[in-house]
Amino acid sequence: MLNGKSVLITGGTGSFGKKFVETIFDKYPNIKRLVVFSRDELKQFEMSQCYSPQKYHAIRYFIGDVRDKERLIRACEGIDIIIHAAALKQVPTAEYNPDECIKTNVNGAQNVIDASLASGVKIVVALSTDKAAAPINLYGATKLVSDKLFVAANNIKGNRDLRFSIVRYGNVMGSRGSVIPFFMDKAKTGVIPITHKEMTRFNISLEEGVDMVLWAIENAIGGEIFVPKIPSYKIETVAKAIAPNAKIEYVGIRPGEKLHEEMITESDSYNTIEFDKYYAILPTDADKQKYMDKFGAREVEKGFRYNSGTNSEWETVETMRAKIKEFVNPDFKPF
Repeated sequence: MLNGKSVLITGGTGSFGKKFVETIFDKYPNIKRLVVFSRDELKQFEMSQCYSPQKYHAIRYFIGDVRDKERLIRACEGIDIIIHAAALKQVPTAEYNPDECIKTNVNGAQNVIDASLASGVKIVVALSTDKAAAPINLYGATKLVSDKLFVAANNIKGNRDLRFSIVRYGNVMGSRGSVIPFFMDKAKTGVIPITHKEMTRFNISLEEGVDMVLWAIENAIGGEIFVPKIPSYKIETVAKAIAPNAKIEYVGIRPGEKLHEEMITESDSYNTIEFDKYYAILPTDADKQKYMDKFGAREVEKGFRYNSGTNSEWETVETMRAKIKEFVNPDFKPF
């Protein structure tokens, strides 16, 4: 699928980007070019120690910011596929610095679209978040706007052979700044701070996220927001899986946080179809039957909601420990 292709990933030195690069070189050794586009020269230098251009001849490291459209256009020369993973995603940071979050997450998304339209790009897959569904914080709101921009970009592509799609999923196990490494660090003190006893989140591994993006590259028609069928967990379950003997301290929900996350709202249900491993939220004006035929899908019930608190599949302490060992740290042992 990607052999002989040129791929650019924005935010390529992040947790997803690193796993994506690792997977690409494992599955597609004959990829023509893989461009890591990001703004942090130190992270690019550190990444190049593992994936050096001398050993991995297809890789390129391109310093740039998605806020800079001209730089993006330059980076997109000869690119076939863009994975847009760059974002400011820390909820408290976005609440305190809203203008900075908007510049990256909203203006940056539009710049990716404009650069794609100005180049010969064929496929764009943008990463979204569960916080974009019925958002209550600025981060979620900016990602909802980003999603809308990428969906609408399919209306302005003209005669170009170009399609824009979105992949939306929940908390990624072990990603930078996420709850698992945070709890592992706090476990050393003997106290785990938890916001609320009933708080839940969706759970997905980096590998599953990368596989979903690769699936979207191969199968998307354009305009879809793909949502995976994944389990939920209680935050308290994660704490008990990591440090069963630690004291739990309830500290209260932070500004902009939800008790439960949602990836498909009741309003979305009227445009949502369901198939094997994924859901797809379609554009409101889409030919639904075309998408259903393509994916072998069926419509969800009207009023359906995909909520982490009412999910049918749940992680237990045992399954969380097994997944932490498999996907985060093979040497993991409960504290």
